[in-house]
Amino acid sequence: MKKFYILVLFTMAAHFGMAQAYPRYQNDHELKFNAGLFLATTTLDFSYEYFFSEDTSFGGTVYFDNDALDYNGDFGIGPNFRAYFGYGPRSGFFAEAFGLYYTGEDDSPNGGVPGARNNEYSTVALGLGLGNKWVTRSEKFTLEINGGFGRNVNPEDFQETFMYRVGLSVGFRF
Repeated sequence: MKKFYILVLFTMAAHFGMAQAYPRYQNDHELKFNAGLFLATTTLDFSYEYFFSEDTSFGGTVYFDNDALDYNGDFGIGPNFRAYFGYGPRSGFFAEAFGLYYTGEDDSPNGGVPGARNNEYSTVALGLGLGNKWVTRSEKFTLEINGGFGRNVNPEDFQETFMYRVGLSVGFRF
């Protein structure tokens, strides 16, 4: 009987010892608001990020702007994939690959001929970005700064060939 108690004691000690060696992160979801872009251009830019490991995540962005002539149009939506290289999990320096579908309007006049050219466009862009993320000790709130550069896949004669993304975002993890 004494051997049974010793075996149970060692089994429980091994079980609890393994649980402490590899912590499980509870907050896998993050919602962000790009406050820097809002203050600079009144664009509403919201993002979602899902962490499927300590150093990789998949997410999406959607933004709305009242000005169709703005640098990235008046509406955009797209996915991104991030890899983190910081010392802490789910924070620090990161690199991302992103896609973006956006719509807008060209600001050049149509030459005074009605209906000669439709100035509205929609396009898809692919790009790369870099940034840094800081997280509070409770891992609930984040601050992020990022920038990216992309190329339109289907440029038309009145569209810009390249596009860019910038952000100073605040986020909440849950």
